[in-house]
Amino acid sequence: MTSDTPAAVTTVSESIPDVTIAGRRLRPTAVFDTYWRFAAARQATYFARLNGDQAPADDPILASHRFTNCYRAADRVSQYAIHDVGYQGSQYPDDVVFRILLFKFFNKIDTWRLLEDQFGSIAWASWQPGLARAVLDAAWKAGRKLYSPAYVIPPPQLGGRRKHHDHLLLAETMISHGLPQRLRRAKSLAEVFQQLRQYPGIGDFLAYQFTIDLNYSSVLDFSENQFVVAGPGARDGIRKCFGTGASGIEAAVISYMTDTQEEHFARLGLRFDYLGGRRLHLIDCQNLFCEVDKYARVAHPDVPGISGRTRIKQQYRQSSEPMPAPWFPPKWGITDAVKAQAAALKTATTQS
Repeated sequence: MTSDTPAAVTTVSESIPDVTIAGRRLRPTAVFDTYWRFAAARQATYFARLNGDQAPADDPILASHRFTNCYRAADRVSQYAIHDVGYQGSQYPDDVVFRILLFKFFNKIDTWRLLEDQFGSIAWASWQPGLARAVLDAAWKAGRKLYSPAYVIPPPQLGGRRKHHDHLLLAETMISHGLPQRLRRAKSLAEVFQQLRQYPGIGDFLAYQFTIDLNYSSVLDFSENQFVVAGPGARDGIRKCFGTGASGIEAAVISYMTDTQEEHFARLGLRFDYLGGRRLHLIDCQNLFCEVDKYARVAHPDVPGISGRTRIKQQYRQSSEPMPAPWFPPKWGITDAVKAQAAALKTATTQS
C-alpha cells in the first residue's frame, strides 16, 4: 500500500464479495481493504511512537502526513482531555462537565493552560467569568491562536464581541441551567447527544464528539457501542469504501465495520495490536473512515468521495513534546495493559 502505485489498484475489491448492510447490497471498493490495512499500519505507528521510535518507513503516506490514531482516546489531545482535564481536580459533576466542555470548545491544550495559570484547578464554584475573558482577550490580542485547527467550532452567536466570549458564555450557561444533572439522569448515549444537540452552535458532529468526551469521564459510563453519528469526513470515507449505495445508512455501515473487524484483519492476514485488548468501538471505526478518506486521496485518487478533496492538508511533523505515558479512563481497566503491551512490542522489535 504505497503512494507510488495507486493507479494499479482496481476500484472494486477483489478479495471480498458484496455485503448486505441495513438491507442493502453493497459492493466494496478497493478502499475497503485499504481501511483495514491503514488501521493495522496506523496502530503499529502508534506503538512505535509511544516507544520513542520513528514512524515505520514502509508506508510513505503515513510517514509524510498527519493522521489521528485508530483509537480516538489515544490521540494526544484526547489523552490530555482525559487525564489532565477530566480526572484532575474535583469529581463533582458540575466541575467535571464544566472542565470538559470548556476545554472542548477550544480543543487546544495551550488555551487550557492559559486558564489554569490564572485559576489553578478549574472548578465551577470558583469560576470568574470576567477574569477568564480578560485572560483570553489578552492572548488573542497578542496573536495567539485560541482554537485548534482539528475541526471547526462554529460560533454560538450569543451576542459576545468575540467568538471566544460566546463559547465561555455557552459553557457557563450549560452548567447554570443544570446540564450536568440532566446528563446524569440520561438513560443512553443517544440521550446525552440529544441534550447537547439542543444548544446553539452545537450540530450533530460536535454533539457526538462532546458526548464521547463526557463519556470518558467519571460522570457517565455508557458503552461506546450504543450510538454513533457519522461526521462529514466519515461519510466521505464510507462513500469511498462502498459507493453511493451506502448513502443514508452510514451508522449501520460503521456498526458493520465494528462487528466484523476481526474477520477482515484475519482475511487480509493483518496483525492488529488491540489497545490493551480493547476492540475498536463505533467512535474508533467512525474516525477511521475520516482518516481513510484522507489516505485514499493519495493512495486511490481514482475513487471519488463526496467533498471532492484531492490533497491531504496536514503534513506530519514530530512533536517537540514526547508522547506522554498512556492513560485511559480508569473504568476501562486497560492503562497498565497498554503500557505492558508497548514494552513487549519494544522488546520484540529490539530482538528482531
